[in-house]
Amino acid sequence: MAHVTGLAAARHQLLSDKDWDVTRQGLAGAAPMRIFASSLRHESINRAVSLLGLGLDNIEYVPGDDSGCMSVPDLNRMLRHESGRPTIICLQAGDLNTGQFDAFDQICPLAHKHGAWVHIDGAFGLWAAASDKYRHLLRGAEQADSWATDAHKWLNVPFDSGIVFVARPEAHLASLTTRAGYFVAAPESARDQIDWNPEWSRRSRGFVVYAALRELGRTGVAEIVDRCCAITRQLVDTIDAMDDAEKMAEPVINQGLVRFLSADGNHDQRTDEVIERIRNGGTAWFGGTDWNGKRVMRISVCNYRTTDEDVTRTLDAVRAALAG
Repeated sequence: MAHVTGLAAARHQLLSDKDWDVTRQGLAGAAPMRIFASSLRHESINRAVSLLGLGLDNIEYVPGDDSGCMSVPDLNRMLRHESGRPTIICLQAGDLNTGQFDAFDQICPLAHKHGAWVHIDGAFGLWAAASDKYRHLLRGAEQADSWATDAHKWLNVPFDSGIVFVARPEAHLASLTTRAGYFVAAPESARDQIDWNPEWSRRSRGFVVYAALRELGRTGVAEIVDRCCAITRQLVDTIDAMDDAEKMAEPVINQGLVRFLSADGNHDQRTDEVIERIRNGGTAWFGGTDWNGKRVMRISVCNYRTTDEDVTRTLDAVRAALAG
C-alpha cells in the first residue's frame, strides 16, 4: 500500500500536468503512462502498477549491471524517446537480493529534466540513512518525489507497517481524499488519515513505529543497521570459504547471495537441496531465489536479537547441510 499511495500521487500529478483529472475522468482517454524500472525490482511494484490500472505492459525495464543498478546512460536514452509521455521511474534503495542502491544523485535531476516522477523503493535501504557508515549510499535520494519503506524489517515492529513519504502533498491528498456526509469534520489543523492512504479504516500502526523510534533514537537504529550488515558480510564470506560454496554477490548492506556447487554441474539443484537441509535443521531459515539465471541462496539479516552465537550455530548448520 505504500507503493500504491506513492504511485497514485504520481499518477495524479503527471496526468494533471496534461490537464487531465484522473480522479474524475478515469484513465480511459488519458495520456498513456509508462513506468521505468529495473528487471530486479520487487514484485510489489508490479502489484501497485496493476492495482492502479497503469498496466504491466507499460513497465519498461531499464538495463543495468549484474548487481541490478540502473544504467544512467540507458535511462537517459529511454527518457529521450517519447519525451513528453507521463513517466514514473522506480528506483531501489537496497535491492532485495544484492542490497544495491541506484545512482539517485544522477538519476533524480535527469528524471526531473524530462518531467518524470521518481519513486524510491527503500524497504531496507532508507534506514541506512541513520548510519554514518552507510548514509552515503543514499546520496541524492532526497531529490525524489516519493519514497516507500518497511518498518517491520529493521525496526522489528508488526509486519503490516509500511511507510510512504510524498514530496508533493497536494498530489498526495488529491489522489486519495474522499468525503461523505456522515464524516466528523476534523479541525483545520488536524490531519485526517483517511485522506492520505488507501484504507478506509485501520488500526494505529503508527504508534508502535513511534514507540520503537522513541526508544532507539538514531543511534539505536544505526547500531542495528551496522550490526546486521556486519553479520551478513560474515555469513557470506564464511560460507564462500566452505568447500562447494560460492559467493554470488558482495553484500552492500544486509543482503547477500551464495550458491552451492555440484560435481555433476547441476548447481541449481544442489543449491535448492542444501537450502532445504538447512531449513529442515531448524537452526536458521534461508530462502532460494533466481538471480541472473542461477538458483542462489539469499542471506538477509534484520533481527535486532541476532547474536554472535546465532551466527556460529548458523554456520555450523550450513556446514552440516553441505556434508549431508
